[in-house]
Amino acid sequence: MQSWLIDTGSLTARLKARYTDFSVRPVLLKNTKALQDEFALLDLKVNQHALIREVLLVGNNQPVVFAHSVLPRTSLLGAWHGLGRLGNKPLGGTLFANPKVKRTPLEYKKLPRHHSISMRVAVHMQTSPKALWARRSIFSLNCARILVTEVFLEQLLK
Repeated sequence: MQSWLIDTGSLTARLKARYTDFSVRPVLLKNTKALQDEFALLDLKVNQHALIREVLLVGNNQPVVFAHSVLPRTSLLGAWHGLGRLGNKPLGGTLFANPKVKRTPLEYKKLPRHHSISMRVAVHMQTSPKALWARRSIFSLNCARILVTEVFLEQLLK
């Protein structure tokens, strides 16, 4: 799992190289509050809503990564105005295509079953996964910032 966690390149590109059949399956797109530990990272107020996008990255018909993105409304202006309408297109493709986009260092964590992101995975996978490894970072362009959390599913290692 370590090589997946520490790779600073495009996860989308790496998954496309590994799987002959790669797709993005949107599971949530909603204006709502970010998770408690996400507020401070994006300088959001407690009651401030953001666009939450959750997708499953699917390789050869098996979900291999769960991605949770927090897109503050102010970040959906300007160059990133279309990010709220990606549908089944990967967010990473857009972010890594622009050389002006900056990325903070990756943070890693083994998520326990009761973690809010683990529970979101359980809802979308209709199963109760064991502890899962995740990483997150903030992408920025000018003053716009987006938080992306990627959870690596067990199927990725098979």
